[in-house]
Amino acid sequence: MSTIASNLQVVRERIATAAKAAGREPGDIALLAVSKTFAQSAVRAAYAAGQREFGENYVQEAIEKIAGLSDLQLVWHFIGPIQSNKTRAIAEHFDWVHSVAREKIAVRLAEARPAGRNPLDICLQVNVSGEASKSGVNPEEVGALAEAVRALPRLRLRGLMAIPEPTNDIALQRRRCVDLRQLLLQLNAAGYGLDTLSMGMSQDLEAAVTEGATIVRIGTAVFGERKRA
Repeated sequence: MSTIASNLQVVRERIATAAKAAGREPGDIALLAVSKTFAQSAVRAAYAAGQREFGENYVQEAIEKIAGLSDLQLVWHFIGPIQSNKTRAIAEHFDWVHSVAREKIAVRLAEARPAGRNPLDICLQVNVSGEASKSGVNPEEVGALAEAVRALPRLRLRGLMAIPEPTNDIALQRRRCVDLRQLLLQLNAAGYGLDTLSMGMSQDLEAAVTEGATIVRIGTAVFGERKRA
């Protein structure tokens, strides 16, 4: 078994253990392997171990990777900050975008999404930690952004995403996740029918699963330490 295959097995076991402890079905939580900065060979190794969904942050690197792995049936998620001049490339190459925080970006993604492809699945990134340096819409502005995105063609609003400030405080990890879940519940009470909470990374996946994550974004615990920033 390769190192990546072994790592994937460990992460899946962590997800299953956390899910069962929370009274959830492990199959309700999707593992998104964050492959940014790692070579195509690493993605192929993960694919051989049964992984199908991958997350990328850097557009040009991702486009080259997607092209080089086009022989595999993969689902690609863009999870990084979105520059306006990158929206066309993202809309043309990805299946999901987790990091929409401005209506302008959503409009550009909708305009650039090829008509022949399925709608682009969208999560709104929320700044649940209140960090000035962190991307994401403020919690009190989520409703207005959700309304705008829902109205756009060729996009499908699926849920919310957050990248909370790193902490070893388990109670704080869980509280940030609860905040995001409560926002999703508020939107669903207004009729949005959202089904996705993208939260939890290598350090805090247990807290995220406990509080309702449906997608956990795991990089280091699958592929090892990053080769570059």
